Amino acid sequence: MNAPVLRLSGFGKHFGSLRVFSDIDLDVMPGDRIAILGASGSGKSTLLRCINVLETPSEGSLELDGDVVGQPSRSGDMRFSERELCALRQRVGMVFQQFNLFPHMTVAGNVAEGLKTVRGVPAQKAQERAVTELQRVGLADKADTFPSRLSGGQKQRVAIARALAMDPEILLFDEPTSALDPALVGEVLGVIEQLATEGRTMLLVTHEIGFAYHFATRILFLAEGGIYESGTPDDVLKNPKRPLTQQFLAEHRRFQF
Repeated sequence: MNAPVLRLSGFGKHFGSLRVFSDIDLDVMPGDRIAILGASGSGKSTLLRCINVLETPSEGSLELDGDVVGQPSRSGDMRFSERELCALRQRVGMVFQQFNLFPHMTVAGNVAEGLKTVRGVPAQKAQERAVTELQRVGLADKADTFPSRLSGGQKQRVAIARALAMDPEILLFDEPTSALDPALVGEVLGVIEQLATEGRTMLLVTHEIGFAYHFATRILFLAEGGIYESGTPDDVLKNPKRPLTQQFLAEHRRFQF
């Protein structure tokens, strides 16, 4: 039987007296596609940021392929060495809402930069790999273009190519279409859909409920400081059992024709 590629146990985050979430237990199996839903402020983005330790988790444990990453301090907070963080972020890629591209670098330069600075890949090989990943997202013809000349959808596809270039075991998507004009959403979701057909392990925070239904193998609905309801897309999106899930979905269906 396959072992989890990612395991969270008793995972929690608080900012002073504000508890964002706690007691999250989650096994992510190879090839899982998990959509994370919930109202604003439910901790969806913070959960992803804690998995990638862009925010330091306050409690619990994180395992990658059975190896514990980080250790609790005397105060109970988790602590991570720079070496652990560097290794973790190579294995767990993240695509943000706001692209985060370097404006002074070309598209290919943005994709190649992590390979050169983090992995020490020679410049020529990094450039070749960048073009390969840009082909994957349909942007090979933009390799020498600067980000200012791209649409929002194209910038997000470059950000996806940049994450893919590092060969991550897991991809985290933090509302990757939220900053896009509606006309550009489809091109980014199309790339994510393509990655799903490749069997990639992905966690996606999204408000695109219809896409989540077709994309995900599992849905997590966050509320009341934790995983409030989980299950298959049919279980959670068509037959939600708990009141806050039902209310959330009713609001999102309110303006559909």
